[in-house]
Amino acid sequence: MVLDTVKESLCVNKLVATKKEMILVEGDMIVPDSKPDILNTICTSGVVCIYKKEVLDEKIRLDGNINTYIMYIADDENDKVRGITTSLEFSENIQIKNCKQGMNCRIDSNLKSIETKVINGRKVGIKAAIEVEIKIYSNENIDIVNDISNAGDIQMLRKDVKVNSLVGIGDTKIYAKDTINIDSSNNLAELLKVNLEIANKDVKISYNKILTKAEAELKILYLTEDNTIGTVNAKIPIVGFIDIQNINEDNICEVNYEIKNIVIKPNSVEEHSIYIEVEMGVMATVYEEKVINLIQDLYSPTDNLEFNQKKITTIIDKKNINEIKQIKDNIIIEDINNKTICDVDVIPVIQNENRSNNKFTYDVELQLIFILNNDNLQLETRSEKIPFNFSIPDIEESDNIENNLQLQILNKDFFIQDGGMVSVNIDLGIELNFCKNSNLNVIDDIQTNGLREDEDYSILIYVVQKGDTLWNIAKKFGSTIQAIVSLNGIEDENNIVQGQKLFIPHYLKRNVVENV
Repeated sequence: MVLDTVKESLCVNKLVATKKEMILVEGDMIVPDSKPDILNTICTSGVVCIYKKEVLDEKIRLDGNINTYIMYIADDENDKVRGITTSLEFSENIQIKNCKQGMNCRIDSNLKSIETKVINGRKVGIKAAIEVEIKIYSNENIDIVNDISNAGDIQMLRKDVKVNSLVGIGDTKIYAKDTINIDSSNNLAELLKVNLEIANKDVKISYNKILTKAEAELKILYLTEDNTIGTVNAKIPIVGFIDIQNINEDNICEVNYEIKNIVIKPNSVEEHSIYIEVEMGVMATVYEEKVINLIQDLYSPTDNLEFNQKKITTIIDKKNINEIKQIKDNIIIEDINNKTICDVDVIPVIQNENRSNNKFTYDVELQLIFILNNDNLQLETRSEKIPFNFSIPDIEESDNIENNLQLQILNKDFFIQDGGMVSVNIDLGIELNFCKNSNLNVIDDIQTNGLREDEDYSILIYVVQKGDTLWNIAKKFGSTIQAIVSLNGIEDENNIVQGQKLFIPHYLKRNVVENV
């Protein structure tokens, strides 16, 4: 006879595959006729855009481009600084085991390097390396038995388990547009360099709706018509709404931003300004923390029970941690006197991750690339490195922790002191999302297969062995915890000791001798 069971639904957002891949992108650029020949390049910057991703069986396809900005010395009598821009397209198929069409995908991309080589005065070769971290998730709805309506004398071993159940996943596209004004005394000639970061991320959850907020932070170097270099900083709000049913403000929300496309160009309508348009893809994943009264084991003193038991993997203890690390240092750059700092790229690189003593510890190296300028507008680049480490405490140790770390430069300030010393002040934003994978034994398809035959009631004496629990003892002899506790006057059913003698009421099959 099949028993009437009460079930609770759990949605597991399971990480089925993760992979880091380096995408190598190469291409040539022909210098437009309106630009002078290239003598050599000063620096090259780029912004990675992934405008299409497709999850297929055993692979994922990515299509995108690198918006590339090349600052160079013109091959003319004045060796003037000039700039050219191009779009470096790429399309990549990345093989990933256990990946299936229809699964969800999260991608974090990072431009690791971009280099240029002058082939001739009218042609430049470009090589770039994009590091992508891909995580593939599958959603599985599981019904967990947490009670039996017609239980009778069935004994159930229960345990309250806190789990993070997936409520829903949603996404949206956000188009942010703005016009950045430059100094009114400057007439914009060319863009030289562009840095773009997504910063100040925030999320607010209301009933069935998520408000996502962030800012596109830009720093642009540009050339004026009178051959001077200017810089402009801007923050463009990125605000969007995502509809997900059955969510509320108590839920945990993870938001991932992907740059799909950008347009940055001199404004053709308004003088002394730059037009910017950013297309963002935003995906939100929402979890609820729920307590499941899980049945771990069961038996009946009088009936023969049959049931299936399967193991599932779910996530627990999901947390989001945000911190700011302040880095102050002094570095020496030779021959920096009589020069000014036009711009500095700060690239955080994780060298090592260690998890011990209830904390994550990271060794990080800040790669600094200075663009220096003298009075004659002669630009040059210098590279320096600053190693440091930081720790995130209060992490319970486990072999099954899944974590995702994002580092972001929030603020940076550099000041040239006497003697070639450069004072460095950097605010590093740390965003760490982590959870644990927990294996649960789930019981299902419970049914009775008739009464136990030829049984007599008896009481025996049992000596508690090492590792015994009242549940194991009661199940072994077809008794109940309540009966053993009552007969022996036990105050705490979780406190029995090795060598303790217990009276065990149980059913004993006829013609069978118990060895005690």
